[in-house]
Amino acid sequence: MRHRSLAVAAAIAVLPLTAVSLGVSTAQAATPHAAPRVALPNTVNPAVAHSEKKGDVPAEQQISVAVNLKLRNAAELDRFLTAVTTPGAPEYGRYLTPEQFAAQFGPTEQDVQQVKAYLAAQGLTVSGVSANRQVVNAHGTTAQVSQAFGTHESAYVDPQQQRTFFANDDAASIPSDLASVIQGVSGLDNHAVRKNHLSKPNSVTPNAATSTPSGMTPAQYQGAYNLDKTGADGTGTTVALWEFDGYKSSDLTSYDAQYGLTGPAVSTVSVDGASYDSAPGQGEGEVELDSEIVRGAAPKATQLVYEAPNNDQGEIDMANKIVADNKATVISISWGSCEPDTTAASMTAVDNAFKQAAAQGISIFSASGDDGSRDCTRSTSGATVKSVDFPASSPHNTGVGGTNLQVSGANGYSSESAWSTAGGGVSTVFGKPSWQTGTGINGTMRTVPDVSSNADPQSGFAVYTGGAWQVIGGTSAAAPLWSGYAAQFNQKAKAAGQPALGEASPKLYSVANGAGYGSAFHDVTTGANQDYSAGQGYDQVTGWGSPVADALTTALLGGTTGGTTPPTTAGCTPAQLIGNGGFETGTPAPWTASGSVLDNGTSEPAHSGGWKAWLDGYGSAHTDTLTQTVTVPAGCKSATLTFWLHVDTAKTDPTPTDTLTLQAGSTTVGTWSNADAASGYVQRTVDLSAYAGQTVDLTFTGTEDGNGQTSFVIDDVALNVN
Repeated sequence: MRHRSLAVAAAIAVLPLTAVSLGVSTAQAATPHAAPRVALPNTVNPAVAHSEKKGDVPAEQQISVAVNLKLRNAAELDRFLTAVTTPGAPEYGRYLTPEQFAAQFGPTEQDVQQVKAYLAAQGLTVSGVSANRQVVNAHGTTAQVSQAFGTHESAYVDPQQQRTFFANDDAASIPSDLASVIQGVSGLDNHAVRKNHLSKPNSVTPNAATSTPSGMTPAQYQGAYNLDKTGADGTGTTVALWEFDGYKSSDLTSYDAQYGLTGPAVSTVSVDGASYDSAPGQGEGEVELDSEIVRGAAPKATQLVYEAPNNDQGEIDMANKIVADNKATVISISWGSCEPDTTAASMTAVDNAFKQAAAQGISIFSASGDDGSRDCTRSTSGATVKSVDFPASSPHNTGVGGTNLQVSGANGYSSESAWSTAGGGVSTVFGKPSWQTGTGINGTMRTVPDVSSNADPQSGFAVYTGGAWQVIGGTSAAAPLWSGYAAQFNQKAKAAGQPALGEASPKLYSVANGAGYGSAFHDVTTGANQDYSAGQGYDQVTGWGSPVADALTTALLGGTTGGTTPPTTAGCTPAQLIGNGGFETGTPAPWTASGSVLDNGTSEPAHSGGWKAWLDGYGSAHTDTLTQTVTVPAGCKSATLTFWLHVDTAKTDPTPTDTLTLQAGSTTVGTWSNADAASGYVQRTVDLSAYAGQTVDLTFTGTEDGNGQTSFVIDDVALNVN
């Protein structure tokens, strides 16, 4: 796991092993042979093959392991993950809760108890079970771990990194009766493959910090990518930042103050007891970069900084905690490792959590790396190996590559070219997903990246870190920029009565392969990394290119998603039934509206986004209507209509002479008037439970008598059934 922040000095922690580093041999428990055992594939760290063995790990040394359990109903899960992102499928947009995922696809409680009993029988102490039951954590002595998993733990020296580590010599094994339950074991080695890299613009002295900002500002990248034209700011959304270090709140506050950004305070979620914020380490710049770029792209989004120990177990536990918490609809990842330096068993464990994220409607954007198509350049496997970065290579992540962005004027888009060390290439671990199609996409394996945005340090971002301003680049900046865009989109989708973006790549590829590609993306056609060149359409340096945020949002709302609400099914599946409830498509459908009811002007601001329905307000005798037909499933016990209403009037007489009525069919279910005038929006609620099993027209009718204007402004309409 390595982050791609390019403003943090390279450093490798050397972990002392006391007697281990001296090659002292100590007896470990012999592998038990009483019961048949099966090997767990891909559980030996690849670094073992490149390293020098120095001796045995002392039998009494403590080791902590993560036992990763298998998901159930794998074929059905794969089918569901395709259907939930496919417009027209019955499950489209019907994301699961963590409880529903666990019930259908997660390990059973019986599975967990079986694993816990085995570990306890081997003398290990079970320290915890993930909330989604995918991971059982335990610790014990080297002798106990060796006995439990049939391993021998040795001390090694990595000649590339000149550091000591411990690892199992051969694949772990388990009793055959656990083979259907256990996916793999992580923690049998502590070969941490992450590194910090410092890279600044060539004209800047490394580690240079200044009291005034230079580099790309939020206004510049918002303007260049049309993020300022979507009518969204992330309100009501939550982004999880995936981190292995901490941050200083004062640095984030200084950044916000410089650019006039306001939004919810950033908060930390500790994983496995990680506590970095009181004394952040060399990764501080990474965490603050991630947070500040998300803030610049989606200022009002809530940010949760998940902080975990920087090891395989920490990564696995963080992935599972984020999806089990289910508080965020977007995850931004700027840390990773080249695939050949990581055990496939650990990658599979993390990817299982990513499958749960996809099922729950959580988007994941991961930096593709900063060593081009040779992602292991500064690690054990070396610069001669073509390799890509994980987690970006996961089929359930959207890998984000890097470009050099040039702006025109104050904040306009000028041009883009591929950044010469942007990560990209072909995975050796994950097969090509069904949605990964298009010109330039060949073979049977997953290719990365999927999309890209500014990352070159020469066009780097102004970041406040360590109490000063620095210019920072890297795909570490590109991933949070796309994450901020996803937060914007989710705000718009909710207002339009449509599902969250969820697993983003299938939808992005659908747009990219359609007629609207040229308007929704900046196709980056120049530049290259070591082995791949940018070109028209998809390429393995910049993916499909960078976002034209407003056009991409329109395509995703009205094109890829079909512009309709997910279809209902028999019985009552909890759902939101109003289509285009925030009117953010800019067109009425599926509403029918009179005159110029839909409006995006500023004289009567929207409740959220940029569009709303504005009935009346002419000051003359006038009537406006707004209608949508809905079907409330027969099995639903409750149907609640909510909307935000702002009544603005010039009348001084409180007599209710101008009115807004809401009818369900021919029945009036709500009435408001000029007497309800207020300075802002008020949420209104109407119970429509009596209409279960019926298809009705919901009609708002606004009527003015001509003696002074009254405006009835409606936004964020929703009909939730349960």
